[in-house]
Amino acid sequence: MATKFTFSLPLRLSYQCPQCRTLSARSIQNASMPRPFSTVSSTRAIAAPAIDFSSTDELPPPNMQNARVVPASPSYFSGRPDFTDNLLSLQALLRKYQTLPTVAPGQAPRVAWRTVSQYRLLVGEPVRASKYHQIIEVLKRLNQIHPAVMPPNLRAAMQIYKRDLNPYAVVKRPAIIDADGRACGIGRRKSSSAKVYLVPGEGEVLVNGKSINHVFGRVHDRESALWPLKATNRVDKYNVWALVSGGGTTGQAEALTLGTAKALMVHEPDLKPALRRAGCVTRDPRRVERKKPGKLKARKMPAWVKR
Repeated sequence: MATKFTFSLPLRLSYQCPQCRTLSARSIQNASMPRPFSTVSSTRAIAAPAIDFSSTDELPPPNMQNARVVPASPSYFSGRPDFTDNLLSLQALLRKYQTLPTVAPGQAPRVAWRTVSQYRLLVGEPVRASKYHQIIEVLKRLNQIHPAVMPPNLRAAMQIYKRDLNPYAVVKRPAIIDADGRACGIGRRKSSSAKVYLVPGEGEVLVNGKSINHVFGRVHDRESALWPLKATNRVDKYNVWALVSGGGTTGQAEALTLGTAKALMVHEPDLKPALRRAGCVTRDPRRVERKKPGKLKARKMPAWVKR
């Protein structure tokens, strides 16, 4: 049989009146109701006293056992830390001085920048040519800043990437017409090279001592070889004698295009804008991409089979 207690349990969390020391009605009501759970402390946070760094005598000595080495540059853990630091520093200079007045690209001072092989020796890192091209693009933009307002620190930063030579001393050797009236032009495409002699005549074409129809069986290749003369309506005014070597028929035909255009500009320099519009002046640097291991060709993957 359970025993019945006649006395009441004490109220643990109750508020008393400071004057009469009696329990108030609000405290009794709050004590009888369940209180919600809360993780926030009721006490206020007290701020720590300020540290005086003016006097270093009171600071404890550093613990060298727990110290760790911190790299001087955030690019230390990258594959090319020096290259990354150089690129970031040049980009920071460009953001700082991009509002300065500039000159036209053709009127900027001529500068001979370091080649990618020279830059690799400078930093001692295997930098790709495409990555070094990013630095050259930023340097070209910085070089367009007007020399009268260029800051000294910017000049010092750009001097590292300049070669020790006078760019104005390098003069292209002018092409001439020999005593027989021939103008020579050399063209290249892929692994093919062509040496073209152009002389005023009736439109005869010889390639390696043979007619052009015998060397190039495709009509497209024959038209590509003589495209500079067709674009300027000079087919029946010059004779072409060419020596080609290397590569295939397409590469040799396009090498003849560049060589013929160069020789034609020696005879008539005023035709350069027309030849440029026809696409005969610029050297085509494209080459066949190499085959990769695990692939059928340069980028073609084998057919995926589930089982």
